[in-house]
Amino acid sequence: MKLKLFLIAFFYITIHTNGQSLKSPGEFLGYTLGDKFTPHHKIVNYFKYVANASSSQVKLEQYGETNEGRPLLLAVVASPENLSKLENIRKNNLRLTGLLTDEPGNVAAPAIVWLSYNVHGNEPSSSEVAMKVLYELLNPTNQQTKEYLKNTVVLIDPCLNPDGRDRYVNWLTSVTGKNANPNPDAREHSEPWPGGRTNHYNFDLNRDWAWQVQIETQQRIKKYNEWMPHIHCDYHEQGYNHPYYFAPAAEPYHEVITPWQRNFQVELGKNNAKYFDENGWLYFTREVFDLFYPAYGDTYPLYNGAIGMTFEQGGLGHAGTTVVTKDKDTLTLKNRIEHHFITSMSTLETTSKNAQKVVNEFKLFFDNARNNGIGEYKTFVITETNEQKLKALKKLLDNNAITYGLTSANTKGFNYFTGKEENFTARNNLAVSIYQPKATLAKVLFEPQSKLIDSATYDVTAWSLPYVYGLQAYAVKEKLNISAAGSQPKTTLPETTYGYAIQYQSFEDAKILAELIKMKCKVRYAEKDFTIGNKKFAKGTLIVLKKENEKILKHIADIVAQYDAGVTAISSGFMEQGSDFGSSKIHVINSPKVAMVTGNGISPEATGEVWHFFDQQLNFPISLINSEDLENIDWRNIDVLILPNGRYNFLKDKESSTDLKNWVRNGGKLIALENAVMQMANNDWGLKLRKDSEDKKDDISPSYEDVRIFEKSEHDGLMSNIAGAIYKIDLDDSHPLVFGYGKYYFTLKQDANVYEFIKDGWNVGVIKNDALVAGFVGSKIKSKIKNAAAIIVQDYGRGSIICLPDNPIFRGFWENGKLLFANAVFLAGQ
Repeated sequence: MKLKLFLIAFFYITIHTNGQSLKSPGEFLGYTLGDKFTPHHKIVNYFKYVANASSSQVKLEQYGETNEGRPLLLAVVASPENLSKLENIRKNNLRLTGLLTDEPGNVAAPAIVWLSYNVHGNEPSSSEVAMKVLYELLNPTNQQTKEYLKNTVVLIDPCLNPDGRDRYVNWLTSVTGKNANPNPDAREHSEPWPGGRTNHYNFDLNRDWAWQVQIETQQRIKKYNEWMPHIHCDYHEQGYNHPYYFAPAAEPYHEVITPWQRNFQVELGKNNAKYFDENGWLYFTREVFDLFYPAYGDTYPLYNGAIGMTFEQGGLGHAGTTVVTKDKDTLTLKNRIEHHFITSMSTLETTSKNAQKVVNEFKLFFDNARNNGIGEYKTFVITETNEQKLKALKKLLDNNAITYGLTSANTKGFNYFTGKEENFTARNNLAVSIYQPKATLAKVLFEPQSKLIDSATYDVTAWSLPYVYGLQAYAVKEKLNISAAGSQPKTTLPETTYGYAIQYQSFEDAKILAELIKMKCKVRYAEKDFTIGNKKFAKGTLIVLKKENEKILKHIADIVAQYDAGVTAISSGFMEQGSDFGSSKIHVINSPKVAMVTGNGISPEATGEVWHFFDQQLNFPISLINSEDLENIDWRNIDVLILPNGRYNFLKDKESSTDLKNWVRNGGKLIALENAVMQMANNDWGLKLRKDSEDKKDDISPSYEDVRIFEKSEHDGLMSNIAGAIYKIDLDDSHPLVFGYGKYYFTLKQDANVYEFIKDGWNVGVIKNDALVAGFVGSKIKSKIKNAAAIIVQDYGRGSIICLPDNPIFRGFWENGKLLFANAVFLAGQ
């Protein structure tokens, strides 16, 4: 008995001693937080140290890894009592949502708060804050945090973007002397291209929450769905001349955001304001940062039942560790750390005081979703039958834990392609019901037209999934019966004596083509429809003959199985209808050597989209060439050159563009996107921007509505703005650039630039009248965006120029445009 008492006493003394000896970040790192930036590996080391030293209150796990091999961490901090039953707390919370249905959930549970730091690499102060928050939650002398942990479980992600952070921190360290220079003109305040904001592939991870294009997001959202926190805080930095921003957010709020979510943002904001007022710090609320676009670190949690919030500290990559602001104040890294630390602690304090209410309201959110559905439309039915296209949509739904199944019904719904209410018949078609735990998120992602209360939004205003994925679908106002979806059998390569026809109707099919080309398979495509064996094949169908590819048939079979290719055995090259396989209408697809211009003047995000497209999605080689090196390259090593969104001095300089023009004339293919197209149109490349042709009459006086009001000046510019709207493009479906599409393509338009129809080439896609499908377009430019070329292929000597004014692979999630971009590389201009 005495031994047992001794061991118990020793156990508690040991815990107490370990707590007392826990090192602060400064003690562990050897410098005070804020003296300099901490490399990511040292942040990881500190979190590991704390987890080991305070194992009764901290659970640390690595939930993933970045493209460059850096660990992604999540620390769970709780009272010893709650940590001992952590898995029960997590599962109980999922029961409250309905995502776990083994037994009813119990609302007598702690509130779960998730703190996300440093999603943008060159907004780096918050990762320093993460270490301070972790320490203070465990600091034995801090009585306040002990109270917080009675009612909350705190999840800390110290750095969502380690690759971007280290890119910034390593650069800044290399250019900063013994004493940091606060002069804004000093080089340490001028970050070089591409900057540290983005991840390895130059993606903005804070626009990726819903889409999960990037590996960091994929791994994080998987963990997010295992926890489903009640509060989520996303820490950022803005320009160093701005005061601090915290919620409540600016309008527009999406209509699905509940009164409770709105009101509790206000309560949290008031508590933040209390501490900022005590310190005499400036801040603002209800401006700039709205709650609409679904892929942010504040909106995505809101659409998943949480209180999602953005926090913005002045700083960014231009601030270094100290900088003089426009008001002649000196902003230091220590200032930035203190501000983010206060809002972190203030959020925990307010949540702790209202923990029971937070949990109750969280449960009500999901009860309402499952029992009542959300919004006007109760079922979204996808009548598209192409399994490869459906595969991409299912992946997104699975990643977001949105359930789906199959439905059969004769009913009525909103036709996404025609924009009208129509009768239709569903026959075992994919369907998403709004009566499910993820109802709110599903409604937001599928709704045909999002309702904008205020047009002054921070991001794009349209993203409806049937348009994003190019899927024929209907939004139905009634609840339809949905059954479980069965799995599809794997495709195998059939026996043949002659060859194979492989369907080409989706981006998955383009991936097959890329794999076949890489293995030096001889692939052809049909320029026109053809029929053999009473089966019709669409233009663009890939043709692989057995005899000339006999040595690699095993590898072809592996690819067919991997991608579930739509493959048909062909017994002859003689067609019942259409061109025989020896016809000039059947084209061999050559293996192109692809390059992209990158570097100074080019949008890092735009180059990242193309780079990731080739490297991770299409899995096809691409050379990245710095813009300043173009004068010295061997043009014989390039067949296709891509100009992403950016500023190109050589396009407007006749002497500098001579080599490029000669290369195109001699058979090269130039693919220009977004602003590159506009620059070519302005600089003697054969394209023309279409000017506003509306008739102006001098005798018409301005109406009362035209009189400007100063108070509304922020909105005046929006009359000439287009905030990421979806337009329906009519296609010339006989052109190889749009094989696999049919008569229409849905594009995300982000500017008002439209182009005159060209004569020396093809107007492959045109914007007709009433082409706007969804999203906000300013009144002054809406009438301009019509009767114009939207996708252009221009002959240029023996080569061609492909102009895509609207980004077909926007943020990597615009699935509908990926086949178009692949066609530009492989098929068009052959």
